[in-house]
Amino acid sequence: MLFNSYLFILCFLPICLCGYFALNKIEYRLAQGFLLGMSLWFYGYYNPWYLLLIGASVVFNYLFSRLLSRGRFEKNKIVLTIAILFNVGLIFYYKYFDFFIENINAAFNADFVIRNIALPLGISFFTFQQISYVVDSYKGATKDYNFLEYALFVTYFPQLIAGPIVLHSEMIPQFRDESRRKPDYERLSRGVCLFTRGLAKKVLIADTFDTAVAWGFSNVQSATALDFIVVSLAYTFQIYFDFSGYSDMATGLASMFGFDLTCNFDSPYKSLSVPEFWRRWHMTLTRFLRTYIYFPLGGSRKGTVRTYVNIMIVYLVSGIWHGANWTFILWGILHGIANCIGRAGSKIYEKLFKPVQWFITFAFVNFAWLLFRADSVSQWLHIMHTIIDFDDVYISEGLGSTLKLPYVRSLLLRLSVPYTDYGVYIFSIVILLILALVLCLCFENNYNKKYKYDIKNMVFTVFLLVLCVVSLSDVSVFLYFNF
Repeated sequence: MLFNSYLFILCFLPICLCGYFALNKIEYRLAQGFLLGMSLWFYGYYNPWYLLLIGASVVFNYLFSRLLSRGRFEKNKIVLTIAILFNVGLIFYYKYFDFFIENINAAFNADFVIRNIALPLGISFFTFQQISYVVDSYKGATKDYNFLEYALFVTYFPQLIAGPIVLHSEMIPQFRDESRRKPDYERLSRGVCLFTRGLAKKVLIADTFDTAVAWGFSNVQSATALDFIVVSLAYTFQIYFDFSGYSDMATGLASMFGFDLTCNFDSPYKSLSVPEFWRRWHMTLTRFLRTYIYFPLGGSRKGTVRTYVNIMIVYLVSGIWHGANWTFILWGILHGIANCIGRAGSKIYEKLFKPVQWFITFAFVNFAWLLFRADSVSQWLHIMHTIIDFDDVYISEGLGSTLKLPYVRSLLLRLSVPYTDYGVYIFSIVILLILALVLCLCFENNYNKKYKYDIKNMVFTVFLLVLCVVSLSDVSVFLYFNF
């Protein structure tokens, strides 16, 4: 089920909110069980068979955690190893098995059967979340959580499909907090504000840029250098507002139920360096990689060379985590190299004029996103070659038509500005890109924003929500659902 759908907004969410708070008046365990059931409905809506997968994953990891939490002894290392292999194996089979077979066939001219295994939604997210839980159980940090609390912690629908990757210490104590079991006007209001603004980012901004990105990658052979620059920026803003929108919506939904989700997105395009970008983009994934991979490898405690090796391993894992394609792997490697260079040359780099630092960081992230979006490394190389050659300095009308703003002709006519159809396209593109950049750089992150719950804000929020709902004629999947 999608947050940006009529079913979710007009049916699922009202039923879930009313049922949860009503049952809390009777017995909070009933309310938690109801919320667990609704979360499973949310997950299994498109493919009920995936409920068997997530159910088995939850049961086995809970059993592993109970074995591990009984005490520290030598056999615990064996149990922990089995638990980690179980989770990694689950991700490998569903996400990477076909990719592995394809590469074996290509490398050895073999003919192994490709199974075309469908990728279950959110498997990378809920599996990483459970890996962190069993590791913490091994450390004796998971206390006396019961199965209902654990299952709800893993499957809670606002963060189930695309994060944040939360820790048990952040969520389960909130499930036990009696003060959060009654409707709270301030939390509910904040939740509606966040959800609405996140929905607007997705429906009104990200989906607008999606049409241009789709055109660009459907016309790779004929697109010009300027086309690819526009498409690159369009994808940079699409993935930003798509993921930022999801993060706001997830946080807002949790707030409606009285819970606080960990911040997962903090205006990353304001970053002045690539390491800072990763401290702001998908923050809980960065935290997981740092806590459960980088630190156990030794972090920066074992010398300079080992530190850089550890950084490269972390970003390689990040690339692999995002998808079964060499584009993601190379994207992770490029970010790892950029982080190593940034670490090695930080003293020189930090002396640069800050706008120059920002431009270097944004340019790198922007063109790395092209690799992230490309269907293959060869396609990305073709795009980069076209941009570098810069032979054709014009924007194709096909691309321009995808970003054409309504009423631009009327505006130019009223201003007595002469125009052509092509001029309308160019004007629309420039306005859209400038507005998107301003929104990224000049406004406070919604997660940190303090909302005034007055009539003015209420009217604006209702107007925005209605505008988004009437714009849902073509519902699109969030980009991070694919990871």
